[in-house]
Amino acid sequence: MSPGGYAEAGAARGARGFAASASEHPGARAVDSGDAGGREHAGGEDRDHPSVVPQPGGPSGYGVATAPGWGSTAAAAPTLAEDSTGWSAGGDPGADSGAAQPPHGAADDGSASRHDPAGAAAGRYDPPAPQGDGAKTCVACRAGRVDTDGYCEHCGHAQPRERDHLEEELGSVAAVSDRGLRHHRNEDSFAVAATALPDGSAATVAIVCDGVSSASRPDEASAAAAAAANEALLEALPRGAHPQEAMHEAILAAAAAVNALAPEVSGAQNAPACTLVGAVVSGGLLTIGWVGDSRAYWVPDDRAALPRRLTEDDSWAAQMVAAGLMGEAEAYADVRAHAITGWLGADAYELEPHTASFKPDHDGVVVVCTDGLWNYAESARDMAQVLPEDAAARPLHSAQVLVGHALDGGGHDNVTVAVVPFTAPPNPESNPARDPGAGAQAEPQAEADPRTQA
Repeated sequence: MSPGGYAEAGAARGARGFAASASEHPGARAVDSGDAGGREHAGGEDRDHPSVVPQPGGPSGYGVATAPGWGSTAAAAPTLAEDSTGWSAGGDPGADSGAAQPPHGAADDGSASRHDPAGAAAGRYDPPAPQGDGAKTCVACRAGRVDTDGYCEHCGHAQPRERDHLEEELGSVAAVSDRGLRHHRNEDSFAVAATALPDGSAATVAIVCDGVSSASRPDEASAAAAAAANEALLEALPRGAHPQEAMHEAILAAAAAVNALAPEVSGAQNAPACTLVGAVVSGGLLTIGWVGDSRAYWVPDDRAALPRRLTEDDSWAAQMVAAGLMGEAEAYADVRAHAITGWLGADAYELEPHTASFKPDHDGVVVVCTDGLWNYAESARDMAQVLPEDAAARPLHSAQVLVGHALDGGGHDNVTVAVVPFTAPPNPESNPARDPGAGAQAEPQAEADPRTQA
């Protein structure tokens, strides 16, 4: 099932249990019905733009999707080649980790404002000035005082929470999170950061988490996971850890942070839970990690080139398709399609952090988002059409536009997106001779990945 190298195990697991309903399968978790709002399943993305799902490559443990087809107009999916700087996971990357001390606090601490419910795609709410005594003024009537419970003493209007709308821009990366139009609170979280590698080059980090609405305290789960993953990456990358190894360990740290929120009661049910997707751009390498159904997309600056979805959902529908039990159109039309089969939480069926590294040969941007966005732009082509063409130069504006697109489409769920520009390293003319064995390794790797045969 698992992208990033666990296809065989996933297919076997799907064949054993996924013919039954999601409620009968111990590895499926139902999601809030609002998550599916606005989504139309017409056969799914993969009919036109197959997802790129790399497999482990050679003794280094992980493969890297290399240049062919990336950012160009080639129709073939990127082939896979062993990364000479790869790392060994030292065992099954899907194994659960030991407990770790979770960090505290939310990952998103930028200034907050509520998106205009009328749907202005790029606007941030301009709050009224505070009253003379320092008390907040109501955003609705703009006259009454806001009491300590968050309600206007004049009109009784509930005031926006800090997390209802958050925006943050840090250098070349930006993220926006919005409550949406149907939910009473924002259960998404994000973290964006930048750090330096040992060689002095920059690394950019983006983490996006989506709290599982059917679980308890989903907002706390997403905040803890985003903060933990971000802190783990900022600790590992500067000391020279391979980005894919660092991402793997960051997901385990996020899982430990969410696990720590569960009640210390034997057999406790409905523990806090969330999904996670993250991206690291460093040294010409794009590294993705995820658990759940939050996604990452690649959109080249050259819009004549093919965009790609870089992740594969941990969901009932994806499991059914991977196991060969249903066609994609049939699976995604099923009412159980959005039941997730992987998440972070103490009651997770099993933890399988998915990681993958890519080497695009052209400039572009990575869109890291929750299903509150991709429900309204599901395929890579749809996402590329919504994303402004100047996204690499204006990542915050682009994130605002994407969130506005989801709100204009109905805003059935919380919406969170990070936009991370990627600049491809120079491609020397001697590139074919740089690694004589690269071409020989790429073809077998591509054949091992059934998704590239679509």
